[in-house]
Order: sequence, then structure tokens, then C-alpha cells
Amino acid sequence: MKSKEQKIKDFDINAPALANANLFGLPFTEQESAIVVLPIPWEVTVSYKGGTAKAPEVIKQASLQVDLFDADVADAWKNGIYLLPTNKKWKQASKQLRKKAERVIQLFSNGESEKNKEIKKITNEVNEAGSKLKNWIKSEMLNQIANGKLPALLGGDHSTPLGFIEALAETNPSFGILQIDAHCDLRKAYEGFTYSHASIMYNALQIKQVSKLVQVGIRDFCQQEMDIAKMEGSRVKIFYDSDMKRSLFEGFNWKDICDAIITALPEKVYVSFDIDGLEASLCPNTGTPVAGGLQYEQAVYLLWKLATSGKTIIGFDLNEVAPGKDEWDANVGARLLYKLCNLMALSQTQKKITKSSIEKKWALEKEQAD
Repeated sequence: MKSKEQKIKDFDINAPALANANLFGLPFTEQESAIVVLPIPWEVTVSYKGGTAKAPEVIKQASLQVDLFDADVADAWKNGIYLLPTNKKWKQASKQLRKKAERVIQLFSNGESEKNKEIKKITNEVNEAGSKLKNWIKSEMLNQIANGKLPALLGGDHSTPLGFIEALAETNPSFGILQIDAHCDLRKAYEGFTYSHASIMYNALQIKQVSKLVQVGIRDFCQQEMDIAKMEGSRVKIFYDSDMKRSLFEGFNWKDICDAIITALPEKVYVSFDIDGLEASLCPNTGTPVAGGLQYEQAVYLLWKLATSGKTIIGFDLNEVAPGKDEWDANVGARLLYKLCNLMALSQTQKKITKSSIEKKWALEKEQAD
């Protein structure tokens, strides 16, 4: 069997990816890869449109069309990125429980209360399954961390990373969360579901090691979420989409805003990326799209600034990608996943790229072109 060094030597990054290849067509095994991605095809509690359970599969297929050259991270592909096999048990459980959760949502819509016996029965079943999934994910991620891997999670709905965050809490005394999202996700047990996609950050805040939650792109929220954010005080910092856009309209630039976001974060950062944090044309089939949002390059610039700030990205999740018929969402998701992987690895080196170094790079390239 070839060594990783030999695989790197033999691999042609300019050639088309093989149809049966792993993520991004890379030739590495799990053991050879620095970054390991756990797929979670789970969408039990989505409250509007479904489809995100299909994300790991379709993003893997779309990733085979992503060119591996990354101008921000030299030879990034050599780190190795590996997508673990999908757990079929959880995929099937999601499909079965989703139908039951839809029944609960229907009953609530018809005016029934949480005291309804059918609602109680189903929510208990869904919450028990959510707890088991959380614990399973935590165990899987602790194993990857123990093996020295840079861990990532690919959902699925946004409820899925809670077990991952708990795993990081066992291995890091303190860290912050950078959440890119249209929603605050601070609802307590939304629609009766403890592990709702709309409750992920409420649940994360129950973990004492999470010292800071910085939310970016927020533009859809309820009074309860505002009350919880206020109660948490300086522990929660929200960069509302409307405020950021008004700042841009009034003369500030995106760099200024990104600097403020990064300054609000501690030294270790977990990135939680809900695809609906992006402008809706980039994710038209996501479960709960909202007008407004970040452009793709704005999001990548923010992540690049974070990765080169001297702070360390200790893990990330990408959630709520729903493919749609044309699979455009999967295309965007795959490219965003590649940047997240590469920039997480870059942040681990504590390498800082200054403006002058970028200018020198472009000057050299222009000189060579001339």
C-alpha cells in the first residue's frame, strides 16, 4: 500500500476526480487525513422545508467538481480531508421520526397545547432519540480528537452539532462559538423538541466551557430569543444583518466589521455555519430561507480573517444545506466546506498573512505574467 507521501507525489490535482472517490476526490484514508468530517443525515425537527438530511451525500458528489487549488492556503489538499461513512441507522431513524415530528407541528398549528397526549408521546420519543444521537456524536468526535484529527460535522439540520460542542468542552477549558446564521437559534425546546434545530445555541449556552457566542448575519428572531440574549449579557454578541448592511451603506467597510467580529471572539473558536446565513440566492432550497444575508465572498473573507488573526479554529459544522432539483445548494455547500476545512487547518499553524505579504504576492505574479 502506498504511503501518504507517495500518494501526494502521484496525485494529479488537475485531473478530473474519480466517480467513486472520497470527498473532493482526494486519495487519502481516514488515518492519513488531518481533517475528518462526520456526516449526520438528520432533519427530524425542521419546522418548514425538509431536504437537509440529503446534504452529506449530495455535497460529497458536488465536491468532486471543486478545483483543489486554494489561493489562500498553499497545498491545502495535502492536509487530507476524509468524509466518514454515513451511519445508516441514524439516517433511517431521521426518516421515521420526521413524519412523527410533522404530526406534532400539525397539532400545534391546529391549536392543540403541549398537554395533548399525542404531542407528549411523540415529543418524548423524538427527544429521547435526539439525546441518543447527541451522545453518539459526542463519542465519535472525542475519538477523532483523541486521534489528533481536526474534526468537522456535516449536517443535517442545525440541531446536530450539540454533541460535537460537548466533546470540545471536554477537551478545551474554554472556547467561543462563531455562528453564521439567519436565526439566533436561542429558542428553548422549540415546538416541544429539546434538540430542535431552533434551539441549538440555547443548548450550547448551557455548556459552561462556551465562554462566548458571537452571532453574525442574524435577521429573523423572536422576543424569547432577545430576552435570553439580554439575560446572558456580554456572553452573547449579535451582529445583526440589518446593522451590518447599514454600516456598509454609511461608509464603513467589510474589513472593519470583520475586525469587530473577530475582536469579540476568544482565542479558541468553534465555527457553526448554517447555510441560511448566506444570501438566499446561494441557498434557495434551505429549510428556512430569509431575505438578506452574507454574500459568499463576505463569508469567506470573514473566515479567512479569523484563520489568519492568530486565533485557532478548533472545529466547525456546516448545516441546513438542502440540495433542490438543480443541486445548486450542494455546489455552494461543497465549496464552502472546502474553504472551512482549509482555513481551519491554516488557523492551526497560527500563520498570519499581512496586507503587505498579499501585495507582494500579487506584484510577483504580475511581474511573472508581464
